[in-house]
Amino acid sequence: MRVAWLLRSVLYWAWLTLTVMPWATVLVLVSAFASRRICWRVCVGWLTLAIRSARFICGVAWRVHGIENVPTLADRHAAVVLAAKHQSTWETFALPMLMPHPIAYVFKRELLWVPFFGWALARLDMIHIDRSRRAEAWNKVAKLGRRLFDLGNWVIMFPEGTRTRRGTQGAYKTGAARLAITAGVPIVPIAVTAGRCWPAKSMLLRPGLVEVSIGAPIASAGRQPDELMRQVEAWIEAEMRRLDPEAYATKPEAQPAQGLGRGGA
Repeated sequence: MRVAWLLRSVLYWAWLTLTVMPWATVLVLVSAFASRRICWRVCVGWLTLAIRSARFICGVAWRVHGIENVPTLADRHAAVVLAAKHQSTWETFALPMLMPHPIAYVFKRELLWVPFFGWALARLDMIHIDRSRRAEAWNKVAKLGRRLFDLGNWVIMFPEGTRTRRGTQGAYKTGAARLAITAGVPIVPIAVTAGRCWPAKSMLLRPGLVEVSIGAPIASAGRQPDELMRQVEAWIEAEMRRLDPEAYATKPEAQPAQGLGRGGA
């Protein structure tokens, strides 16, 4: 069985490599004269291909709960901050496809140096930060976040900062909560069980079902970042245990939230 997974995974990564190069090249060329909105649609086209290819080649299916909890595309100015569980590359690819609005990731600037993929990222409305300069990074997130909200885009951050293994819980940082409070927008928690099929820091994909659960928006007005993030964390982690109970035979202790969420892709 493992050999079959390996062969299918190799085929999948070969397919991604073959498609990302021409797709990214087209995006870079299109960005010279097209709007950022059109560039976003080109990018989402490749991400959709990547997610659907994972289903076709590797058997990674998905199911979404709670999509009614996010504003529709008709609500152009209904901005939110998305705060998602991060177990895998899968949700990084899938969430732009699933959301009705363009979304901007907060990610480490080193990703811009990745050939083709990073070049394409540089042409989109995203927020890339230098993690070594925390104060400067936060100022950039706050400034660009407000501008993106005005354009009708949403900002997504991964509060744990990096991918966590299935069944584990990282320290939830308060960057997403701080941005929501500063911009005066609600924060939407998202639980994703992608670690079932695409484990953290692994290139081996397994057949199975990824559950995506979107919670109701949590108001940020009058809240403190720590307290708001604790509510987000409580919802996400409880939902993860409901969706994937076998992964949480023992419950790891969460560390207190602090600092700027690194929110990488």
